[in-house]
Amino acid sequence: MDETNPASIVPTRAPDVPIRITSIRTVVVNAEMRNWLFVKVTTDQDGLYGWGEASLNWKTRAVVGAIEDLEQLLIGRDPRDIEQAVRVMNKQSYYRLGIIGATAVSGIEHALWDIFGKSVGLPVWRLLGGQVRDKVRVYTHLGLGDMRSVYETFDKGALRDKALKVVEMGYDALKVVFIPYSHFTAGIPGRRHVAALMETLRDAVGDETEIMIDFHGRPASISAALQFVDELSPFRPMFCEEPVQPGDTEAMRLVTARAGCPIATGERLVGFKEFEPLFVAKACNIVQPDLNHTGGILEGKRIAAAAEQAFMGVAPHNPNGPLAGVAALHFDVSTPNFVIQEEMSGAVPWYDEVVQTPLRRTGSHWAVPTMPGFGVEINEEAASRHPFKPEVVHTTSAMLDDGTVVDW
Repeated sequence: MDETNPASIVPTRAPDVPIRITSIRTVVVNAEMRNWLFVKVTTDQDGLYGWGEASLNWKTRAVVGAIEDLEQLLIGRDPRDIEQAVRVMNKQSYYRLGIIGATAVSGIEHALWDIFGKSVGLPVWRLLGGQVRDKVRVYTHLGLGDMRSVYETFDKGALRDKALKVVEMGYDALKVVFIPYSHFTAGIPGRRHVAALMETLRDAVGDETEIMIDFHGRPASISAALQFVDELSPFRPMFCEEPVQPGDTEAMRLVTARAGCPIATGERLVGFKEFEPLFVAKACNIVQPDLNHTGGILEGKRIAAAAEQAFMGVAPHNPNGPLAGVAALHFDVSTPNFVIQEEMSGAVPWYDEVVQTPLRRTGSHWAVPTMPGFGVEINEEAASRHPFKPEVVHTTSAMLDDGTVVDW
């Protein structure tokens, strides 16, 4: 039997044999700049368990508590009834779950897919409709796992150096966050600095490298957002992300209609219902569901299908940990309107000591995985050497000179 070839793997148990969830627990790993929150679902079948991820920056302890609360709803249920499990967690929780609850649901749902795939000897992407591409294009950030590089690079020299390091690692696409902390207007000095940063970046990496700019929703008005978009558009970004705060579909539509480049949004939206207005209004060009936060892979597939009908691509958000990356990989392999995947593999030196994954990057692409389930494993002993720590808070700098607090 060739364990790397799913076609040669004979399932050890028939799909109709009952399997029951016996426990759901969490493993928190501090990855220096953020915490990874892994979810392990065990069953009554020897050796059959699944791993998922429910990382949410600055909300780790809250999500751990939400998972503990949701566990009682799933004990004794068949983990392969994924649709039913998700309905139970959402509908029998009574109160709307919000981002913390949705992240907990997502991590549990990931683990159920891992179990399902293992139970039938197939990679998860086979269960999601099968393969629609031979490789998955990815991009990363400045500094990879160093959040200070991501959020605090406003100097042209540092920007050039860090971007070149990313390109030297084989990536042909990268994302930057250098929109200044803004309010309702965009001053001329700030706009000129953004244009100078973008020009420096384009000159450094050339036309062969795609550049994405994350606005982080910092502009507080449509006009301010468009002023920054106008500065960036001549340098041909792949897209500008979240130019205004999420939740106002009309504002997003107006920015998209007037922008000189593609506009993306969606990382902070929870579930299909929050994405649906974007589709109806044609309010963006690319949607960015975070499979770690929006309710799981099933919900992500619904969002992607509706996006395709609205002539929109899908570029899943994922600055999270390795298991979130693997879940996204299986989603990407099976989703026709997929565009590009955010990733942060190798974010810490001991990455491979803690997590075994099928993430194999050549240049700016991941290979299609072949192992059953997600093909992941956690070394829990190694994980225990990196216990929870409070995360580095970057938001304290989100303030104007006069003390006005603005969007980070």
